Amino acid sequence: MPRSMALLNGWAASNPLAVSVAIFAAGCFWGVEERFRTTPGVQATAVGYVGGDFPHPTYHDVCQGVTGHAEAVRLHFDPAQISFSQLLDLFWTLHDPTQLNRQGPDIGSQYRSAVFCQDEEQLQTALASRRAAQTRFSRPIVTQILPAGSFWLAEDYHQQYLVKNPHRLC
Repeated sequence: MPRSMALLNGWAASNPLAVSVAIFAAGCFWGVEERFRTTPGVQATAVGYVGGDFPHPTYHDVCQGVTGHAEAVRLHFDPAQISFSQLLDLFWTLHDPTQLNRQGPDIGSQYRSAVFCQDEEQLQTALASRRAAQTRFSRPIVTQILPAGSFWLAEDYHQQYLVKNPHRLC
């Protein structure tokens, strides 16, 4: 098990009542993970693939654009410190949610904007947040809001990539 996942699982196991999960896709997962990882109230992050129907995808598989997965960040957060609504407010500022299947130079459905919800409450909160965020954009928001399916961890070298490679940009 990758060290980052072991830390994430260890934190969740030791704090079962305090943890909530959110999954966001906003283009390349490196920069999105870094921003959420450094947000107060976020206890742990992991990058991976979600939203597809191909079991155990690899980075190579997902980059081919045929698995249906998006590059995403799963985070465990303490709702006493930061709410799902506040995380959504940050999410809308991290990328351009009006771009369909791309962010900057990254093109393909694997770079789509999406919120993968854990339950009905998150789904309703995300829908309301998207409506509110739309007032800040001149073009329609194309962000998908979907039930979370299986989340497949990305390879260990992708976990906290910008910490390991501080001179890279995403």
